[in-house]
Amino acid sequence: MNTHPHQPLELGAALASFDALWSPRIVTRVNDYDVRVAKVAGEHLWHAHDDTDEFFLVLEGELFLGLREATGERTVRLPKGAVFTVPRGTEHKPSAPSGASLLLFEPTGTSTVGDRHEDVPDHVDVTTGHALG
Repeated sequence: MNTHPHQPLELGAALASFDALWSPRIVTRVNDYDVRVAKVAGEHLWHAHDDTDEFFLVLEGELFLGLREATGERTVRLPKGAVFTVPRGTEHKPSAPSGASLLLFEPTGTSTVGDRHEDVPDHVDVTTGHALG
């Protein structure tokens, strides 16, 4: 988390401070929510957050979100600058074939692999967010 919470934090510098993929860093908190940044590439895993929505903002690159909804399965494309909120309880699978940098907004303590998931691949960090720096 930002060690100086009442000072500006440049997101590019925050992202440059780590290399791990699918391993978000907490840059600040807003009430009971974490604001996290992450670098991603390849595929995550199908998972859902039963009790919370999940907000995505693409800072760099392009993100695809596979969604399993009542009407079937679909994929949404998020280019740089796009935002999308996955509704609570919706199974989703993020992927970034060419890599991306993201900003995520979710309640403190939310796991990166959700509440329902299959086997977690080795390249996905099971975490509730790491401190920045």
